[in-house]
Amino acid sequence: MFDLTSRCTLHNVLGWYMQARKWNKTAIPILIGTKFDDFVRLPPDLQWTIVSQARAYAKMMKATLFFSSATHNINVNKIFKFVTARFFNLPWSLQPNLNLGEPIIDLY
Repeated sequence: MFDLTSRCTLHNVLGWYMQARKWNKTAIPILIGTKFDDFVRLPPDLQWTIVSQARAYAKMMKATLFFSSATHNINVNKIFKFVTARFFNLPWSLQPNLNLGEPIIDLY
């Protein structure tokens, strides 16, 4: 997880991912950006930069990417359903959303 309004937390994700991979090479990575409700108030060019970097990191990690907000219940249910479906190998489809200004869901 990383804070969508704090780019340093996004940069830290790669280090956390590398450390976790040392211990578990079979875990399914999921990248979750939090505070989407605050993120949408950032300037559009900064939003674009964060979206681009988050998508690049998710692609490198082969992780599904979610932008979320617990405060406004944005993608929270979808994240839990996704995790449960993956954990128990259950069928469940998820539609990607790559529209800037909306909560991103990107599947890898």
